[in-house]
Amino acid sequence: MTQYLSAEQILDADDLKYEDVEVPEWGGTVRVRELPGTERDKFESQFVGKDGASIRAEGLEGFRSRLAAAAIVDADGRVLFRSAAETKRLGEKSAAALTRVCDVAVRLSRMSEDDIKELTGN
Repeated sequence: MTQYLSAEQILDADDLKYEDVEVPEWGGTVRVRELPGTERDKFESQFVGKDGASIRAEGLEGFRSRLAAAAIVDADGRVLFRSAAETKRLGEKSAAALTRVCDVAVRLSRMSEDDIKELTGN
């Protein structure tokens, strides 16, 4: 007979993945996390129009900095970049470094290429 999980077992499961990423452009290592469901929804909603169907006119603008800001955490799993100003400044950093971080965040969060195309309108 199949044993099904209880709500408590599901909610207590430590199921988020983290990966340390060497970023030579920044001179060290950052911790990148898998986006929790609500954080991924929040991230994706930044790229969807008010009608809920269309892609915002900005398309890809800010994609890397916003994803990196949502995914980079400290050793205790707390997000490092909290403000729009910090995220904007992060977007002014090396595209190679941001791409390295985003590639890991995309993989850990299981975002498909189709998901990204849909979000960015590309």
